Amino acid sequence: MFTAAVIVGNPKPQSRTRDAAERLASALGATATTIEVSELGAGVLGFGDPVVAEAVARVQDADLVIAASPTFKGTYSGLLKLFLDQFATATGLAGQVGIPLMLGGGPTHALAPELTLKPVLVELGAVCPAQGLYQLDSRYAEEGALDTWVTAWAPAIHASLREDRSR
Repeated sequence: MFTAAVIVGNPKPQSRTRDAAERLASALGATATTIEVSELGAGVLGFGDPVVAEAVARVQDADLVIAASPTFKGTYSGLLKLFLDQFATATGLAGQVGIPLMLGGGPTHALAPELTLKPVLVELGAVCPAQGLYQLDSRYAEEGALDTWVTAWAPAIHASLREDRSR
């Protein structure tokens, strides 16, 4: 068993974005802790806030990081960006496996997790062995919605987690 930190960058608490990310963590066999960035308050606007620092520490203690956001204007939310800015460049997520997950209203932005969110996770030091996951917000909860992605990418994710633990 391994741990996952689910970072939810949706301004609305208890969102479909959160549900989708927690479903992904479960499908991968992780024990998840969820950080609702919207509940951290104004502390994410600056640096040094103790509540935000504790959330950052919870993320850094996890084996796997699922960064989840709705798709806003072709990219991830500014709220998620504010939280990710709390992590040090190149070392903030060092030794962790990252998965970018985004929900959207249509297929137009299907490459957004891969092209916009994954590079940020890598910049912070995460290893991202899987393709970013994009799901339609109207279909993510359907039976089998994750099956193809999990079948394709779980072996690489689990191998990366084992490799990180052996160091």
